[in-house]
Amino acid sequence: MTHGSPTAASSSRPGEMIRLEAVRKSFGDNLVLDGIDLQVAPGEVLVVIGASGSGKSTLLRCVNLLEPLDSGRIFFEGQEITGDGTDVSGVRQRIGMVFQQFNLFPHLTALHNISLALRSVKRMDRRAAEERAAVALRQVGLLRYAGQFPAELSGGQQQRVAIARALSLDPKVMLFDEPTSALDPELVGEVLAVMRELAVSGMTMVVVTHELNFAREIGDFNVFMDQGLIVESGGDGFFDLCSNPRTRQFIEAVL
Repeated sequence: MTHGSPTAASSSRPGEMIRLEAVRKSFGDNLVLDGIDLQVAPGEVLVVIGASGSGKSTLLRCVNLLEPLDSGRIFFEGQEITGDGTDVSGVRQRIGMVFQQFNLFPHLTALHNISLALRSVKRMDRRAAEERAAVALRQVGLLRYAGQFPAELSGGQQQRVAIARALSLDPKVMLFDEPTSALDPELVGEVLAVMRELAVSGMTMVVVTHELNFAREIGDFNVFMDQGLIVESGGDGFFDLCSNPRTRQFIEAVL
């Protein structure tokens, strides 16, 4: 995992999954990403931390092509995905994303929230989609809730359904944008447990979170963002060894 100058980021490593080169993004006069260089290796869990407004969520949305770049390039499995002619739907199948809000359809059961995605994205028939949806629900420990509607589920269960929906498409990478921030504290653990299992299984993950103890536990590589920049990054021991005053201030305030 590397970051830094565009030169460093451009030196492609074997087996690299995602690479960002000099990514810039503004909303009006607000510069949100200021030349981000980043690599994620297969099977790696990259954790992104930072204060609200530092650019973390925008970073994920750019990787998933939900936001167009102002400049820079993003590569996925060696292919540029920010150029003209990109199959955006195809990219989003392979790069799953879980948001703060669960974005479930209230009129559909847990099973049908997942099978609808499979039928619309992968063009699966109803039976095959429902069978795959059931497998995904089992994966997050919710198979017995398959017939429940979102209003009948806790926030933690709804978020686990959202994770199952993303997993059902068999992505190569999972992006998590503060997936526990909308949950009551007692429900956070069940979602983190699913993410922990995914990490252990070898899923490549990019996780934006304020759960720093969890980040310390699962992060293979950690990035601290501030004002659209990667201020500091590192692997094992990052939370104890980081030296930038802004990083230390943030970690001490949150932990």
